[in-house]
Amino acid sequence: MEFKVYQKEIELQSRGWIPTFHDISKEVREIVEASGIQNGTVAIVSHHTTCSVMVQECSHDIDSFDLEFLQHDLLDIMRKMIPDFAEEHQYRHPGPIHAQFGRYVNEPGDYSSMNTDGHLRSCFFGRSETMTIKDGKIDGGLFAHVYFIDWDHVCARRRQVNVTVMGTTEEVGDRKFNDGKVIDTRHKFTDEEKAYDIHFDLQQKR
Repeated sequence: MEFKVYQKEIELQSRGWIPTFHDISKEVREIVEASGIQNGTVAIVSHHTTCSVMVQECSHDIDSFDLEFLQHDLLDIMRKMIPDFAEEHQYRHPGPIHAQFGRYVNEPGDYSSMNTDGHLRSCFFGRSETMTIKDGKIDGGLFAHVYFIDWDHVCARRRQVNVTVMGTTEEVGDRKFNDGKVIDTRHKFTDEEKAYDIHFDLQQKR
């Protein structure tokens, strides 16, 4: 069985001033189809430490911030956990050495390092997602979309998403485990656990 690896990079432009949610579902599907891989996995990974990848439902309704309602709900929760960086020294990071490093690598100003909220949100949320490919298609169910989230909102930035498709170009046969029978993982009480206890009668004997 032949094993194949196929890689592509998606370039994006984030807007700044508010976190940007990019729907890259179409691009990821096109990369998977172009790979020729029929069965395997696709890894979607952020190149950046202030960005995340999310697989979630498309909620369709879009507000005046150009965010889907579910995206804005998520942003509201993240802001409660990790407040927006709104004033100097709100967080320990960035310190003076890091600010100097930003100048060394030609960042536009010290303000561009004041993105601690983006770094922390990325730590909580994660920078990648892996999805299964079945018969040449991403197995995301009916509602799943792939979103690239840029939590850094201090300025507009170019961003990159790395997509790696791995698997086989061949069929894999029957996928059903245990002949497709439903596995019941619910707890089942033993006869001892269901046995009569004398304390059951206390209420009745009053």
